[in-house]
Amino acid sequence: MFGVKTLRTVGTAVCRRGASVLWKPTRTQSRTQSAAAGQRVDIGGIYPPIATPFTQKEDVDYQKLDENLQKYAKIPFKGLVVQGSNGEYPYLTEEERVEVVRRVRLALPTDKLVMAGSGCECKALSTKATVVMTERMAGAGADLVLVVTPCFYKGMMDSRALVHHFTQVADSSPVPVVLYSVPANTGLDLPVDAVVRLAQHPNILGLKDSGGDITRIALIVHKTKPQDFQVLAGSAGFLMAAYSVGCVGGVCALANVLGREVCELEQLCVSGRWEEASALQQRLIEPNTAVTRKFGVPALKQAMEWFGYHGGTCRSPLQPLSEAESQQLRLDFSTNGWL
Repeated sequence: MFGVKTLRTVGTAVCRRGASVLWKPTRTQSRTQSAAAGQRVDIGGIYPPIATPFTQKEDVDYQKLDENLQKYAKIPFKGLVVQGSNGEYPYLTEEERVEVVRRVRLALPTDKLVMAGSGCECKALSTKATVVMTERMAGAGADLVLVVTPCFYKGMMDSRALVHHFTQVADSSPVPVVLYSVPANTGLDLPVDAVVRLAQHPNILGLKDSGGDITRIALIVHKTKPQDFQVLAGSAGFLMAAYSVGCVGGVCALANVLGREVCELEQLCVSGRWEEASALQQRLIEPNTAVTRKFGVPALKQAMEWFGYHGGTCRSPLQPLSEAESQQLRLDFSTNGWL
C-alpha cells in the first residue's frame, strides 16, 4: 500500500530485495542528513528516555541537562530519546521541546542517535500538529522521531484512523519515524494489524512497545520480519524477554540511573549468555517498576539524584514523592544491591 521496500534508508530511495522498483523520497524527505544517505538506519541498542531538569522556578535547566549529557556520552548507549514520556513533554512549550532537542544534538557525540518525541499532546495529538513538530524536531538535529499514538479521542482511534495518522506523518517527515505504543499513558495499544500495515511504509523504521505483552511483541516481530522492521522494548523490566523474541534494543527509563547495567544486560542477551542475563534481569525488575508504573517520573528523578545525575523537581502538576514513597523507592534499589 505504500510502495515497495525492505531496507529503510535516510534520505534516499529504497528497493525491495531482488526488485528494481524504487521508492523515491518526497522533497521534504530528501532533506535528511546526507552523511547517512543510502544506509539502513540500525536502531538496535539501548536508549535512555532522558528526563528534563528544571530549576526551582520550573524553568528548563539547560546547564544541568548538559552535565547529564556529558555523563551519558561515556555510557555505550546507541543514543538518547529526547522528549519522550519521561521528559515531561506534555508540560513543555513547543519552543522548549525543540530547544532541548537542539541542545542535546549539539552536546552529544555524532555517533549517538537522537530520537525525538514529536507527538503533540497539547493539541490532542492532531496529525497536522504532529507533522509540524516532526519537521521542527528534524530541523533541530533529530536523527529519528518517536511518534506516540494519538489518544484524546481514543474511542475513535481504530486501525484506520491510526494508519492514516502515522502515514501522513511519515510521508512528510524529513527523518525516519519510530512508532510509539504506550498504553499506560494513552489508554490504547497500537493494534497489531495497524503495525503490520505501517511496517510497509519506507519511512517507518520500527516500533517502541511499552505495553510489556511479550506474546504481542513476538507476533509483531514475526509478522513484520519481511519488512526488516525493528522493534524496541519500552522497558528494562522485560528487556531480556523482548530480546529472546527478536527485539533489537530498548528504550528504558531505568537506563537514566543504571545505564551501564542495562547496557550490560543488552550485551548478555545479544551474546546468548542467557543464564547471566537472567540473573541481572531479575535484579533490575523491582527498581525498574519503581521508576515507571509504581511511582513514575518523580521517582526516576529522585533516583537520578542518588546516582549522581541531575533529576531535580518535576514541572507541575507532577508532585515530588512523599517521604514514605521515597523510602520505598530506596528499598527497591537497595534490596537488589544497587544502593
